[in-house]
Amino acid sequence: MSRLHLNAFDMSCVGHQSPGLWKHPDDRAHTYTDLEYWTGLARLLERGGFDSLFLADVLGVYDVYQGSREAAVRDGVQVPVNDPLPAVPAMAAVTEHLGFGVTASLTYEHPYAFARRMATVDHLTKGRVAWNIVTSYLDSAARNLGLRRQLSHDDRYELAEEYLEVCYKLWEYSWEDDAVVRDAERGVFTDPAKVHDIAHDGPHFQVPGAFLSEPSPQRTPVLYQAGASSRGRAFAARHAEGVFISAYDAGVVRQYVDDTRARAAAEGRDPASLKFFAMVTPIVADSDAAAERKLAAYRELASDDGALVLYGGWSGLDLSRYERDQALEYVENDAIQSAVHTFTKADPDRKWTPRDIARFIGVGGMGPVVAGSPATVADELERFAEDSGVDGFNIAYATTPGTFEEFVDLVVPELRRRGRARETYEGSTLRENIYEPGQRRLRDDHPGAAYRHAHLAEPA
Repeated sequence: MSRLHLNAFDMSCVGHQSPGLWKHPDDRAHTYTDLEYWTGLARLLERGGFDSLFLADVLGVYDVYQGSREAAVRDGVQVPVNDPLPAVPAMAAVTEHLGFGVTASLTYEHPYAFARRMATVDHLTKGRVAWNIVTSYLDSAARNLGLRRQLSHDDRYELAEEYLEVCYKLWEYSWEDDAVVRDAERGVFTDPAKVHDIAHDGPHFQVPGAFLSEPSPQRTPVLYQAGASSRGRAFAARHAEGVFISAYDAGVVRQYVDDTRARAAAEGRDPASLKFFAMVTPIVADSDAAAERKLAAYRELASDDGALVLYGGWSGLDLSRYERDQALEYVENDAIQSAVHTFTKADPDRKWTPRDIARFIGVGGMGPVVAGSPATVADELERFAEDSGVDGFNIAYATTPGTFEEFVDLVVPELRRRGRARETYEGSTLRENIYEPGQRRLRDDHPGAAYRHAHLAEPA
């Protein structure tokens, strides 16, 4: 029986996936500005054997709903929001094995500077960092970062392909494995003959020179990706090692998993090497009845407007323009296309209304909510994994750190009794803990591996 991979899903903000629950007396999300919140969470997750803390991020305000940012600001819906990266080295300093998946948009930052930042954090964490590759989806971000509006959906992925090419050349090619010699007797720290220009000249980026950082433990960070549109799945099939899926139904998730694995095989990759994670929000108590009561209390505090703020940002649709009980139809646009697809096309037997969406998203976003005793939650996770084909879960919170504490203290022991959660960490880097000890670098069948200096006489 295979182990389930576990990530915690959090964000440096007050309201992540359950808008309005910052009002709960037990919620400590407002302490996201304190380093102690993050170091305490990291220790907790490592005690629970989690693979990583997966940190979401956005660079804009959700302002589609009602044509304004007012509801997002009022309800604390992913705003205010801080940069997720600075806390990572501090969390690494109080842990030994936990990985850190950091969301970073490639649309608004040059790859030369970004690649150095990630290499630096990979050094400081001793190889425990991942990059969740996003292209951004909010027009508010584009406007504040120098564009009239965001690039079109497919154009963002075209940019992403070249961005990854530049990063692979910097991380994998520019410095040979033995470039740093630290030879005090000869007075040579780095052999200049083993540091190479990447000579990249593309439609979006020109990077003629050599990388600034020496090779980090993983060289290329573990690569996560969350695009579920057709174009996003093609990108994931080519580049991702971990794929994050957010959908309420295991059958819907299975469609994404099977299609993306088939695309990966067509790219020459082992489809089993892509690890899929479904978002889930567990509500745990001593009994099923107590958990249901807890969930009902959470739903009383959830913000309908906040939920529709989130959906507006994800889908690009302002549901304030519809009657609350009006059935929705599919509209293709340049936001997160899967956010529209999930509620309009994925299940042909169900019609969703704005009221339904607000209630559903209010606790747990677009993923399923599992309420019950530890045994019930473990049963549901096993069932969902079997039905959907995922390798594990991104555990989202209703209240923090309470949801994570209850999962670690109550559900993880049950999963361990079933052989579904790790007792000890197998490797020292994040990639080793996702795959197997010794797999620090990209697998040989990953396209980034083709840029290794050992494979190339000249830059790709």
